[in-house]
Amino acid sequence: MTTAETLKLKPKKREKYYITTLKRLFKNKLAVIGLIIVILQILIAIFAPYITIHDPIKQNLANSEMPVFSEGHWLGTDNYGRDVWSRIVYGARISLVVGSVAVTLGLVGGIILGMLAGYYRKMDAVIMRFVDLLFSFPGILLAMLIIAILGTSLVNVAIAISIWSIPTCARIVRGSVLSIKEKEYIMAMRSMGASDLRIMVRHILPNASAPIIVFATMRMATAILSTAALSYLGLGAQPPTPEWGAMISQGQDFMWSSPHLTIVPGIAIMLTVFAFNVLGDGLRDALDPNMDLQQ
Repeated sequence: MTTAETLKLKPKKREKYYITTLKRLFKNKLAVIGLIIVILQILIAIFAPYITIHDPIKQNLANSEMPVFSEGHWLGTDNYGRDVWSRIVYGARISLVVGSVAVTLGLVGGIILGMLAGYYRKMDAVIMRFVDLLFSFPGILLAMLIIAILGTSLVNVAIAISIWSIPTCARIVRGSVLSIKEKEYIMAMRSMGASDLRIMVRHILPNASAPIIVFATMRMATAILSTAALSYLGLGAQPPTPEWGAMISQGQDFMWSSPHLTIVPGIAIMLTVFAFNVLGDGLRDALDPNMDLQQ
């Protein structure tokens, strides 16, 4: 069943369709694990002040490099005596916020360009050549170039990653628009005198939502990983900001004496990226209209 057909269903049948989609998602054990991890990360980020007892940036050199499971510091402390657990928790907040902002901005730009390119044939060539130009740069190098121009900060990291996300999103949306705009109900709306803007926003965009949702979920993993990578290189979060990539960069000099300074934030990055990736895979399968035919 296509998204267009779903929107035409009566409320009860539409609700049944959504319940069926959720059941498909929950049948995927990896996707459920990913969803649980994502929810936990969000809760940890929201309630960070309530689940930590130490200031993530307050230094206490008398307690520097305490090992894991030390009294009062169950994940130990770094070389400045800062509590690692507090820095990991507040780092989750930074990663999720920067990733969400980057993906949202990338979606807005990609959806606008993709809708215009797919709906207006005359604009297609110009927009897609611009998209191809962005694709010609390796993603991380494009982000580094943008940050080099704008300056090093988490705000600029979010902007750089969002620009990196635009071309992929634009191509996904364009492909959906090209197939949807030829449907009978779209032609019927045109014949009834509906404006192009109304058709695109009220009828085409909702029908292209499934691939956009999947892209946004999986792009969160890329955004979080890219934020960590840029901060590791010194182009993102600056000391003493508790960001996971920056924590790995600061802890690598103490790898032999205090390996937890790099291992703990590394595990946090790995789990978060894994969670968003498997959740995106699960959503792709659950929203696939061909799943009914395969089962």
